Amino acid sequence: MTHYKLHFACVPCRVGFKRHPAGDREQPCPNCGRALVCAGHDFAPPPRRETAAWSAVAAVLAAGLRYEGLEPCGCGKRPRFRPRRRAEVRARPAAARTGLPVAEALARRDPATPEAD
Repeated sequence: MTHYKLHFACVPCRVGFKRHPAGDREQPCPNCGRALVCAGHDFAPPPRRETAAWSAVAAVLAAGLRYEGLEPCGCGKRPRFRPRRRAEVRARPAAARTGLPVAEALARRDPATPEAD
């Protein structure tokens, strides 16, 4: 079995890196020294200049979600939905007010209807 590198992100610096997981150790950002956040196998960092896209990434990672496909190893053919714009993130808390957890609302393409796996 091949062990693929994971994507890590530093939201304040707006950069992404691919690294092997270091177990329980935190991986520091080479730019600022803060701890990198594990973003999953299928994370594609937006360009640094797109602050709106990075705010959507920050909301997804703060909710505890990762950018993963159907398989935990990252070899899935269809990645799970994650918001890519601020407008998509702002639409999700309305669904969360109905009792739906924020992480689950962010993971749904349409927050009003449950997704079938």
